[in-house]
Amino acid sequence: MRYDEPLFRPPSEAESFILQATLGCSWNACTYCAMYRTKAYRVRPLEEILRDIATGARLADEVRHVFVADGDPLDMAMEHWEPILLALGAAFPRLRRVSTYATARNLLEKSAADLLRLRELGLGLLYIGPESGDDDTLHRLAKGASAADHVEAAAKARAAGMEQSLIFLLGAGGLEHSETHARASGRLASAMDPRFLSTLTLTVVPGTPIATLEAQGRFVLPPVVGLLRELRWFIEEARPSAAIFRANHASNYLPIGGRLPRDRDSILAAIDEALAGQRTLRPEWLRGL
Repeated sequence: MRYDEPLFRPPSEAESFILQATLGCSWNACTYCAMYRTKAYRVRPLEEILRDIATGARLADEVRHVFVADGDPLDMAMEHWEPILLALGAAFPRLRRVSTYATARNLLEKSAADLLRLRELGLGLLYIGPESGDDDTLHRLAKGASAADHVEAAAKARAAGMEQSLIFLLGAGGLEHSETHARASGRLASAMDPRFLSTLTLTVVPGTPIATLEAQGRFVLPPVVGLLRELRWFIEEARPSAAIFRANHASNYLPIGGRLPRDRDSILAAIDEALAGQRTLRPEWLRGL
């Protein structure tokens, strides 16, 4: 299988068959993100996508999960999605789940009937990155959707039977809005009520708008202790009904995880140990995107 690089997928999709249905990101305006800045967004011709599925069919007995790339392919029209999902089901008889990146914007643009149809055909998990629950921070990040938009989008996905994996960014509010951002993010996580929940730590990537703001002194990333406090504030506020929580991404200083609400107290205790200097943090040389 040949891919148009760069190619990204969530860490949990490491063993998945990656189907590149779009090139680039359907939004591609987030001020912190450099993932698809070298690509102009386009949907690949359907015949090319179906050819890739046919090529991958040699792995028919091995494929359980398929991840549809690149950025936020939920934007694709149903005329693309339906034949793709039907072909995946035919090519991989042991297929359990199809997943993709999504935004609140392209979830809200799909009708309830369309989402139900996508779920019937196998699209079962959406990776959504609100990054923050604070509207001022969302505006500065250029997410293109408010906290209320994310709550509405999550409700539509849930009504269609789709699970969500949410990503929030420690440090995204900068030093100035640190606590507001972290607590509002926890509250948004509660309202969206995902199956999977994770925090990453913002990395300021050269060439992004947020890097320009940092160079001008208009954005300051909180220090390590501030990022740990953000994690604590987030966990204090996050009250999903039953979520698998992970903060073990390579960008994080404190790799930690558990289930919420079951493990809230132990997670908070571990953060407190780190704040007190009683836990070893991930060194800078081991951190990454």
